Amino acid sequence: MAAADDPEPASRRSRLGLGAAVVVVLLALAVTVGIGILRGATAPVESVSVSGSGEPAPSQPTLYVHVSGAVVSPGLYVLAGAARVVDAIAAAGGFADGADANGVNLARPLSDGEQLYVASVGEAPAAGSGAGGSGPAGGGGAAVAADSRVNLNTADASQLDTLPRIGPAMAERIIQWREANGRFTSVEDLLAVPGIGDKMLESLRDLVTI
Repeated sequence: MAAADDPEPASRRSRLGLGAAVVVVLLALAVTVGIGILRGATAPVESVSVSGSGEPAPSQPTLYVHVSGAVVSPGLYVLAGAARVVDAIAAAGGFADGADANGVNLARPLSDGEQLYVASVGEAPAAGSGAGGSGPAGGGGAAVAADSRVNLNTADASQLDTLPRIGPAMAERIIQWREANGRFTSVEDLLAVPGIGDKMLESLRDLVTI
């Protein structure tokens, strides 16, 4: 019988073809698994949040400020700890008709518990003060308490200049120290201001407050 009629070569070729197909499938499966493992290894285990994101904002201190005088809505207002006079005026509805807006330092930082009095145009300031704690005074803001002592944490240069032995230069030093170091925590902190010694402190002790 002729070799072409022998079924053995055809069967061998069939087995070889089937084996090659199995090898190709296994290789494809291995490549797929390998890619999956590689992706899993490079994926982040957990998300990383940017600093500050997802965290609650820290609570900020608040100020209680009594706004009175020539404003639309006088009253007691609770403001953010970094609030300035402009924020208190805005909270009170803005200046009322006839307010001496030019006499108010809108950029001045506020202190907790102060009274911010806005004078009317032509209103005479109280002697030695830029604002009063319980009644009409100047338009410079609540830098003087009800007992007429100058508040070291809120007074501007002109108000500090009303104190004995405190001229314009020394007043500016006090303000610069306050801006650099924050609020005065005691009258004795004045000793940290260049040019103020024990004798000057004693002369000012009964005239200033914090």
